[in-house]
This record gives sequence, structure tokens and C-alpha cells, in this order.
Amino acid sequence: MRQLQVIGITRRSILALVSGLILAPRVLVAQERAKVARVGYLGPAPAASFAPRVEALRTGLRELGYIEGVNLSFEFRWAESPDQMPKLAAELVRAGVDLIFAPTSTETAAALATTKTVPVVFAGHADPVGIGHVASLARPGGNATGLTMLLTDLAAKELEALREALPNARRFGVLFTSTAPSHIPALETVETAARSLAVELRRVPISGEEDLQAAFVTMTQDGVEAFIVLASSFTLSRRTPIANLAIRHRLPSVFGAKDNVHAGGLMSYAPDSTTLTRRAATYVDRILRGEKPADLPVEQATRYELSINLKTAAALGLTIPPNLLARADEVIE
Repeated sequence: MRQLQVIGITRRSILALVSGLILAPRVLVAQERAKVARVGYLGPAPAASFAPRVEALRTGLRELGYIEGVNLSFEFRWAESPDQMPKLAAELVRAGVDLIFAPTSTETAAALATTKTVPVVFAGHADPVGIGHVASLARPGGNATGLTMLLTDLAAKELEALREALPNARRFGVLFTSTAPSHIPALETVETAARSLAVELRRVPISGEEDLQAAFVTMTQDGVEAFIVLASSFTLSRRTPIANLAIRHRLPSVFGAKDNVHAGGLMSYAPDSTTLTRRAATYVDRILRGEKPADLPVEQATRYELSINLKTAAALGLTIPPNLLARADEVIE
């Protein structure tokens, strides 16, 4: 009898174990589905302009175990103009997102003006300390953190590269986005660099697509020989018309994003934005797991790439100096 009792218990135990093994995956899946992370993405229209960066973020999150429709969902908001940003940021907050992803300083500013509690992650902030979006790179201290490209310092390097491409040029334009909070300190840095290079600068503000035609007319009338474009969400989203206008007016250009060079701009000196965005997924993951933005140090881009479009140079009748061409990380022919 004792033998039979032991056998009976063993069978019951085995049946319970097998049942548990069968049910366990279902329970785990149910638990995962119950914990869907909601990420808000705030960006400028048209959405297609930021498709590579959106995909970079998705790829980074997939590598960390997030699957859309299972444990992750996105809420996208695309602003037709900068003044729509705060309204769309507020929509994301009301939608109950767990976190707002803001690609640059423009979107970050709108998000931080809307909420001091919902975490904000940026991937290509121009100058988070200088603008006041974080207390310091080591200890952000608020509800925002991420990666920075340090545009304030980068802009001076861009002017130096453009000056090297056109050693005889003396008057340069600076196309800047008047609504971008990072562009005021960046302008000051570029002007300091211009003095050291003994060249003149002409500030040319833009805030919308309707300003582009007039901006190029102004530069042409002012005798500008080449121009630098301070990186912003707007100049990225309008990269094709800017490149076309530059060629039409025969003005060499340098940008703060290589996306602009792929669209027909002459040169860029910048970090790889898709790499930064993919890296930003780690910040999203850590915050969703419970860490606070205030305690996550802002990461600086460490690799900057020089890109040159030789097709555009040919269209402008420009020969790139061999020394500059030899230093290029990417050459489009």
C-alpha cells in the first residue's frame, strides 16, 4: 500500500508539473501583454523625413527585447510648425505615455514646457546644459536625459571645414532656425570662429518653409559666397528644398547632419544621427525599468564624420582640396 501511495503522489506531481509547464508560457505572455510600455514620439512633419531615425529607435528597442504590439507601443505626433510642438507634447501627456522621445532640443523644449514628471529622452540635443534642459551632463537633475551632439562647439568646426573648402571666400552666411533654442549660443560660437578665421558672417534666420526662398535671395544680395546651416529638426525635415536652392543659387554649404549631404548638400561635419538614436534606446529601456532620468548622465557623441558630396561640388563648379577630401569619412560620387 505504501508503494502504491508513493506512486500515486508521484503521478499527481508529474501531472501538476506538466500542466504548469503548459500554462507557464501563456501566463508569461499574458503578463507581458499587461505591461505594454507606451512611448510618445514628438517630431516635425513630414514624418518621412525622420523615418531612418524612427527605425533606428525601433531597432535599438528590439535588440533590448521590446516587441511592438506585445510589450511596446508608440504614440506619434508630427508638428507642421514649431508652434504646434507644445500642443502635441500636451497630447502625449494626456494620452498617458510612459516616456516622451524628443529627437532634438526643439522637441525637448516643448516637452519640458509641458511636463516636469513624464520622462523625456533626447538623441541629438545640441546643448542641454547651455540651454538649461539639464543641470549638468553628469547629473541631469530633472526629467530629461539622453545624448548630445554639442552643436555649440560643432558649429565652429563646420565653419572651419567650409573655409578650408573655399580658402579664398571671405563672406559666409549662417542659416539658423529662429525657433531652435540651441541656435543662439551656437551663433555666438560661430562668430568667434569667424573672427579667428578673418571672415565675415551674415546671420540669416528662418522659421518656416515660406522663409527659404527669401533667405537665399538675401544671401545672394549680400554677396555671401558660401553658407553654414546650423542643424535643427526643421533644416533636416526640409533638407531637399534647401539643397536644391543652394545649387540653384550656386552657394556651397556645410551642414550639421549628413542626411543633408545625402539630399544634395555639399558637406557636413557631424555625428551619425541614426547611431545616436539607436543608442538612445538604452535610455528608454533603463527608464522604463524604473531608473530616473535625473540620475542618468547625458552621453556625448564621440565620433564625428566629415561627409562630402562630389556630385554637388561638380554642379557648383567647385574642386574640393585634396587634403580635405582625404580626411572625409564618406564621399558621394
